[in-house]
Amino acid sequence: AGLNANPKPQNADRDIIGLDIDEIQERGFIEVAAYSDFAPWSFMQDGKPVGVDIDIGKMIAETFGVEARFNISAADENVDSDLRNMVVRGPVIGGKASNMMMHVPYSFDFQCRNEAVVINGLYHHEQTAIAYRKDAYSDGKLPVPAYFRFDPVGVENDSLADFYLTSFNNGMLAPMVTRYPTIAAAMAGMKAGEVKAVMGTLSQLEYLSDETTGVHTPPLAGLATGKWPIGLAVRFNWRALSYAADDAVTAALQDSRIKKIFEKYGLTH
Repeated sequence: AGLNANPKPQNADRDIIGLDIDEIQERGFIEVAAYSDFAPWSFMQDGKPVGVDIDIGKMIAETFGVEARFNISAADENVDSDLRNMVVRGPVIGGKASNMMMHVPYSFDFQCRNEAVVINGLYHHEQTAIAYRKDAYSDGKLPVPAYFRFDPVGVENDSLADFYLTSFNNGMLAPMVTRYPTIAAAMAGMKAGEVKAVMGTLSQLEYLSDETTGVHTPPLAGLATGKWPIGLAVRFNWRALSYAADDAVTAALQDSRIKKIFEKYGLTH
């Protein structure tokens, strides 16, 4: 029971399942997991990781008085698998678990389903939004899902926006939905005239917008979860680290350091 509920694997270094805050401070660095190719949150630029999650991870490490070292990984099939690979036990082949993971969505049900981690340090509320070409909606009537019965719209393949639009009103909108491999590709397609609008997460759409495009967050009928908090995950038996990270985020929210990080990337916090 308790700390011995899930003993570490035999013949494995204990770093595979985390470290307490005191030990992290003693060794001088914290290993932080973040997603790859996930602008504006975490992506590579000139061979170095950058983005909102990277800056927040560095800010937390600075609060601890240590260096942040990032383990950048591609997303797995779902976030449950990402948690297992990044902070609970490490990937099955190659690599090891990090001390902390960035950009973890929170809900009560999701936390209960993933009892091997503690999710807190909530630093943002993400939401679904629609980007659009200003020249396509110059009459001031901004697009809502019902418009996509006639107007072509782009989505990232297998995303929340994809599932929502293709199932809307028994598939009525599906013929006008174009799937792209990434949100960036969908926005490029919109700017090239392939679609009139793109549905996705507000932060990504804002980051990829320019003077020819607009972004808004209309009511989305039938979408149960259109807005959700995101925070940090730590393996459940290293709660002291989780609490310390939560305190660091709370202080940074209060003194606007996190808000300034979002402004740096042109995002609404």
